Amino acid sequence: MINPTYLAQRTRSSANWADAKHRVIRSYRDWLRAAPEIQQMYSLSLPVSTIRTKVRQEFERHRYVAQLQTVDVLLFNSHQEFQETLNYWKQLTHVLKYFRTEEEPKARLPSNFINGFLEVSFLQTSRT
Repeated sequence: MINPTYLAQRTRSSANWADAKHRVIRSYRDWLRAAPEIQQMYSLSLPVSTIRTKVRQEFERHRYVAQLQTVDVLLFNSHQEFQETLNYWKQLTHVLKYFRTEEEPKARLPSNFINGFLEVSFLQTSRT
């Protein structure tokens, strides 16, 4: 049975920085606790520790945000991702996009346009 309100929360703004900090820590802990369930649901070939490390990296990426409104938007987005992930509304590719560098070490952008153009041109000419 599908329950679209599972994990639903009312959107709200943080009253102050202490409230925002409390909400961020709660969101972070929710993600960490859900890591084994996410691994099982999506049949990920990654260990739980790798999932937790990626969660940590995503939170650390926004550690020094200095505007309370921005923190509120990030919290909203985090909870939206959390709800979609645990409700199994995502496909495997949506979850794996966070681990692309771990899964595909060759998935990188070229250093500049010319190098990328030449790599693609070389690959196309070598196939024909």
